[in-house]
Amino acid sequence: MQVNQGLFKLDLVDHHAILGVPLDADAKQVRKRYLKIARKLHPDSLRSASDEQKQQASELLSKLVNPAYEVLSQEKTSVEHKVSLRLKGEQLQKQPSLLPLSTEQSKKVANSNNIDYEYSNALKPLVLEQYESLDTVVDTIGEISELNAIYVMRQGPGASSPQAASPSPTAPKDVTQTQPDEPATMRVKSSSERRAELIKSFINRAKEFEYKGNFSRAIVELREAVKSHPQNPICHAELGRMYMRSNQLKMAGIHTKRALELDENNEIAADVKKRLDAYAKRMTKDSTSAAPSGKGSSKAASKSGGLFGGLFGGKKRK
Repeated sequence: MQVNQGLFKLDLVDHHAILGVPLDADAKQVRKRYLKIARKLHPDSLRSASDEQKQQASELLSKLVNPAYEVLSQEKTSVEHKVSLRLKGEQLQKQPSLLPLSTEQSKKVANSNNIDYEYSNALKPLVLEQYESLDTVVDTIGEISELNAIYVMRQGPGASSPQAASPSPTAPKDVTQTQPDEPATMRVKSSSERRAELIKSFINRAKEFEYKGNFSRAIVELREAVKSHPQNPICHAELGRMYMRSNQLKMAGIHTKRALELDENNEIAADVKKRLDAYAKRMTKDSTSAAPSGKGSSKAASKSGGLFGGLFGGKKRK
């Protein structure tokens, strides 16, 4: 029961392909589709099937369908999965050879000038037949995942030519049409420029969620940015700031400290540190004034840096 097409070839379990839902499906669509599949694979719907077919249906439900639904039906895991899809799309843009196209329909979608229309049209017949025959389910999941892989590659930042997924043989160059000075926009971007664009895309998406007040989804985006670029101070600084906004102060301190270790002049991290230090100082002052005179007050006063003393460090004792 192993799928070897599309996103599965990139070591990503394509939950959308398993359920046969488009990549932009919402929770309601996911649930509706899941219930339809679960009914088809239920023993009551397979009374005339052989024991082998019933066992096959049971394995499909338990090993593929149920886990896919669990991921896509929960907001946090669904967001994380979509982030992973975007990353795979960006990987395929850089290495389109990782996605061999096995069907004429996939090639048509890859070379379409209207990717949304062709993707939707190609998906519909596959979804209709997906669970009609147990013997072809895995193959159909693979075909759908191939379409999904093409779609995420064409939708990612930097996507341009429809032929990116299926490069044609190089045509002879017409010297009469060659321009003496090629525009700067036509040059190939360096790895550092592509990295900067990728980081910017993570941060911009996080800020969109922040603007909507959805700090948890913003944090997911920034965690992926840090995971992809662990030595980038901006990623750590933005994640520290977002943790502070969501009142997760310990995590805010950890990433702010790391950002300053990587770049001591990072303004975002410096501002977050200033705010956290002020909060820690206020908390220390409040605990000192609230404690009775004697051991309690001296013990509170001895905490250098307060709540975040251990994160940012206080003065060393002589």
